Amino acid sequence: MYRRILAVAGAALLAGAAVLVASTSASAANILSNPGLESGTLSPWSCSGNLGSVVTTPVHSGSRALQGAASAADNAKCTQTVAVQANTAYTLTAWVRGGSGYVYLGVTGGNQVWNPSAASNWVQLSVAYTTGASQTSLQIFVQGWYGTGTYYADDFSLDGPGGNPSPSPTTSAPPGVPGTPGTPSVTGTTASSISLSWSASSGTVTGYRVYEGTTVRATVTGTTATISGLGACASHTYTVAAYNNSGESAKSGATTGSTTGCTSTGAMAAPYYYNGWGSPPSITTVMSATGIKQFTMAFMLSGGGCTPAWDSSRPLTGGVDQQTINAVRAAGGDVEISFGGWSGNKLGPNCSSATALAAAYQQVISAYNLKYIDIDIENTDEFENEAVQDRILGALKIVKANNPGIKTIVTFGTSTTGPTYYGTRLINQAAALGANIDVFTIMPFDFGGGADMYNNTVNAANGLKNALKTAFGWTDAQAYAHLGISGMNGYSDQSEITTTAIWTNIRNWANTNHIARLAFWSVNRDRGCAGGGVQESCSGIAQSDWAFTSITAGFTG
Repeated sequence: MYRRILAVAGAALLAGAAVLVASTSASAANILSNPGLESGTLSPWSCSGNLGSVVTTPVHSGSRALQGAASAADNAKCTQTVAVQANTAYTLTAWVRGGSGYVYLGVTGGNQVWNPSAASNWVQLSVAYTTGASQTSLQIFVQGWYGTGTYYADDFSLDGPGGNPSPSPTTSAPPGVPGTPGTPSVTGTTASSISLSWSASSGTVTGYRVYEGTTVRATVTGTTATISGLGACASHTYTVAAYNNSGESAKSGATTGSTTGCTSTGAMAAPYYYNGWGSPPSITTVMSATGIKQFTMAFMLSGGGCTPAWDSSRPLTGGVDQQTINAVRAAGGDVEISFGGWSGNKLGPNCSSATALAAAYQQVISAYNLKYIDIDIENTDEFENEAVQDRILGALKIVKANNPGIKTIVTFGTSTTGPTYYGTRLINQAAALGANIDVFTIMPFDFGGGADMYNNTVNAANGLKNALKTAFGWTDAQAYAHLGISGMNGYSDQSEITTTAIWTNIRNWANTNHIARLAFWSVNRDRGCAGGGVQESCSGIAQSDWAFTSITAGFTG
C-alpha cells in the first residue's frame, strides 16, 4: 500500500439536485421566515461580512431576492436558524443563480449541494436532512464561493413541522426579543487579544453577549468587543447574541480569529511509521540513531462500520501498534496517529455523522491519551467527497471542544502551485465551520513535481500559505505557523526523486519560515537501495540508513 495522491485539476460537478426524502409529518409546511425576501429587509437572515442585501432584480418570483456579494476573502454566507422537531425529516429548497455557478445550499452540520448550470439561469437546489434525537433547532445556509462573484437566491423553503410548543408559559419564548445580530468580523488582533465588530440587531437592545461555544467571553452595550487574555498564535471562534428584558436573540453566524505571536515549537517533526508492510524497523533503533522524538503512526481505519482499528485488521490496543507507541514513549518521544490514507476502508465514509465520527476519533484519543491526531484525507471516498469532508471537519470541531489542548492536523494532496479545488474547499470549509484545525499539511509528491522537487515543493507550500491567508485573514507568519509539509523520500510513484540534499533544503526552508510540521512517507523506506525505484522498505536511491529521519530531526519550526 502506497500513500499516493492524485493532483486534481477541477471539481467533480454535481449536475443536479439531490433526491429527497419527504417529511412523513402531516404538519409539513415552510417554516422559514422571509423566505422570498419580500419584506424588503434581510431579517432574520444574517450574512457574513455584511455582504448580503435585498435586490429587485434579478428575481425568481415576486419582487425581491437575496444577493450575496462574494469576494476573494468572504463567501457571503447567509444563514437563518429555525426551531424544529427531533427525529424528523425536512426538505430544504431554494432557487439560485450567478456566482459563476458556485452557489451552495445546505444545512449547517448536514449536507450541501450546488449546481454549476446555475451560472446564468435560475436553478432549484434541494437538500434532505433528518434532525437528531434531541435537536430543537437547525441552521440553513446559502453561500457563494471565494472570488467567483455575486450570487442570487430566492424562494427558500424548509418543508417540515416547526418546533414543538413549549410545555408551559414559563418556558415559552417571550415577545420583544431582539433580532439576530450580524455575523461578527475580526477587526484587529494582538498576541493576547482579538477585536470584533458586528452589525446591530433589530428591535430594542440592552446589550450584546459574545460567545465562544456556550461560554460568554464579553458583554457590551455597543457593537464592538475585544476579547483579551488569550494565548499567542491561537484560533478562537465567536458568535454574538443580543439581549433585553424580554430575553436573548438567536446567535449570529460564527467567525474565527487568531492571535499573533506565532512561532512553531518544533514538536511536529514527525515522519510516518507503518506496521503494515515494509519490514518495519526497530523504532528505538531509529530514535537512537537520529535523535527523532516524534512519529506519525499509520493508519487508523474502520474495523467495521464506525469502529476504529489499525489497518482495519489489527486491534486498537494490545497489538504491535501499541507496543510501538509504548516503546516511543518509553524512549522519551511521542506519536501522532494518522487516520485514513490513500486506500483501505476508512472511518469518514463509514460513520454516519460528525458526532459518530468524533466518537470514533475519541476512542483512539482516549486509548492512547493523544496530544495530536492527523487526518490524512485522500482519494474520492474522503477528499473528493464534499459530504465526507464536512463530516470530518465537523468531527474535528467536536474533538477540539472535548479535548482542550489537542492539536488537530489535516493532510491532503496538492498541485505544484498549491491546493487544488478540493484542497481549497477543505480549507474554506474549515474556516466557515469554525473547525479550529491547527495544521494544514500538504503532500508535495505525485503532483507533477518532476526534476525540481525543491522549488515545486516551496511553490506548493506558498500556495497553501496564501489559501490560508485568504480563508482566515491571517498574516504570512500566522499562515506559516499553521502549515505543514509531508514529502516522500527517494522515489515517488510518479518517479519524482527527492534526494537527501533536496530534503535538507526543504527542511531549511521550513525552519526559516517557521512552519508547524515536517513529515515524510516513510521511515520504513528510509534505507538505501540505489536504482530500486519505488519500494516499501527502501527509498530507491543511494543513501545511508535513516538519513531522511536525521534531516527531519533537525526541524525546529
